[in-house]
Amino acid sequence: MRLVWQFLAVAAVAFLGGQAVNAVGNPWLTLVLGALTAVLAVLVYRWVVRRTEHRPVTELSRPGARLAFGRGALIGVALVGLVIANIALLGDYEVRGWGSVPAAVGLVGFMAAAAVTEELLFRGVLFRIVEERTGTWIALVLTGVLFGLVHLFNADASLWGAVAIAIEAGGLLTSAYVATRKLWLPIGLHFGWNFAMAGIFGTEVSGNGTPQGLLDAATSGSAAVTGGKFGPEGSLYSVLFCVLATGAFLWLAHRRGNLVPRGRGTEQADANTLSR
Repeated sequence: MRLVWQFLAVAAVAFLGGQAVNAVGNPWLTLVLGALTAVLAVLVYRWVVRRTEHRPVTELSRPGARLAFGRGALIGVALVGLVIANIALLGDYEVRGWGSVPAAVGLVGFMAAAAVTEELLFRGVLFRIVEERTGTWIALVLTGVLFGLVHLFNADASLWGAVAIAIEAGGLLTSAYVATRKLWLPIGLHFGWNFAMAGIFGTEVSGNGTPQGLLDAATSGSAAVTGGKFGPEGSLYSVLFCVLATGAFLWLAHRRGNLVPRGRGTEQADANTLSR
């Protein structure tokens, strides 16, 4: 039942915050409401986990949180930069001019709310609890597939787009959590990735009809290269670079002893993390 209560508590914040963010047309209000949604989601997660598991919420501990978030955001932006650079080298990405600074500001709030709530739900609740029963590898696959399937409900979604998200985000973000046993790095990574896609490079994010930010840009050519209407997340370049980054995080997790065998729970991995 703790999985149910934790999921419902965070999902309620995500739903109400999402409705509020989508209802306003002012980018500055979007920034404020998105930030409030992110902060409230963290507070609710901490509260419901303490109530249902009676333990310190180490995965959201404050020491090192800003540094981990910043590192994650930089990694996310760098990965998107690599994807866009390779698409541009093939002549399939074109910058037509400057976009809108206020729009980029609004995207900061929008993407912050999305990154925080989705990471708390999928890595903080679902993956963490499923991993206790199945071990790291099975939980990674199961929650990654579920994360991909959720994106099938987006306006310009496709089956390949869902598969790509399952591989990219399901693998990359989960492995970042496993490597650190903290949620701040995957939250930062998720935010940096999404904001770079729309807020910096002006491309579509997961087929959501996302507004452009700093750059007015367009992609053209093969959907295998550009991702088509789904956006660069459907590009084979995104899959490639995310798989490589996932491998690096899983190697780090193995080196730290954070991979959990089936049936052993997360106690040993948490102990390893707390001892560092």
